[in-house]
Amino acid sequence: MNHNIKIGVSSCLLGQEVRFDGGHKRSHYIDDTLGAYFEFVSYCPELAIGLGVPRPTIRLISRNGQVRLVDSKDDGIDHTELMIKHSRNQCEKYTDISGYLLKSKSPSCGMARINVYNEKNFPDKSGVGIFAYELMQRYPNLPVEEEGRLNDANLRENFIERVFTYYRWQSMINQGLSVNALMDFHKTHKFILLAHDEVTYRELGPMIAQVNPENLEKIAAEYISRLMQAMKKHATRKKHMNVLQHAMGYLKNDIDTDDKQELLDVLTQYRQGQVPLIVPLTLLRYHLRKHPQPYINDQHYMKPYPEELMLRNHV
Repeated sequence: MNHNIKIGVSSCLLGQEVRFDGGHKRSHYIDDTLGAYFEFVSYCPELAIGLGVPRPTIRLISRNGQVRLVDSKDDGIDHTELMIKHSRNQCEKYTDISGYLLKSKSPSCGMARINVYNEKNFPDKSGVGIFAYELMQRYPNLPVEEEGRLNDANLRENFIERVFTYYRWQSMINQGLSVNALMDFHKTHKFILLAHDEVTYRELGPMIAQVNPENLEKIAAEYISRLMQAMKKHATRKKHMNVLQHAMGYLKNDIDTDDKQELLDVLTQYRQGQVPLIVPLTLLRYHLRKHPQPYINDQHYMKPYPEELMLRNHV
């Protein structure tokens, strides 16, 4: 368990009774399952700006081309500037968090598809919660997700993989960025990158090959930005197959015909959706223990996060 990894969480998702009606929206998965692996940093922006519990509901409205955060019953009560100010101040404290889980549908915390009401009181889902917007603007590389989307196995796995990758990046930076450290980071994340976005995979290799002490910080900043953007793209079965076959290629001279055929059969079962990703990976790792391949064994793709989370049992 690595409780050094901090992630921000909307307070209501941890069972804190901070909602407008005095209730909460506790997520059992976040609080119980993820709580065993992460240190939570909770925050409720509405409470932070002085709105009490219980309180009148608030919503986003569009007025004169601007989105404002107002009282639902009286749009003359405008919280926009105060919310922006507090959100920016709070975000300045987040230099050491590795991810954020936000409350969906919230005019302060929702990361997308939030109702914005026009002059005729008709909503459209074009909005972003004000705190969520400031957070994502301040930390564009930070993995951010909404609690409801964690019900999707692929989105859940994608978010957790991004958090652990970003944490490894932060740890590398904290230990001291160097040419060798950046090259090693890229080397050990190649398969993860390949599983998400082959185009970026092919572009970042030559970029890293050009790194030197003079351009190190510039290239590092571009690298992590492009890596985290690439990882937002879902790793499909087809993409995973590409990585698994690539890894298997390193064993071709070490395993016999029967073992090779068994691996190919399991890969076919995975490609056809008959077994989850953990099955071919487990067999591959079995052969890698018998026939070590340092380059493959060093790939974080082989174990991107604690296996106890069982994320690859469902993708």
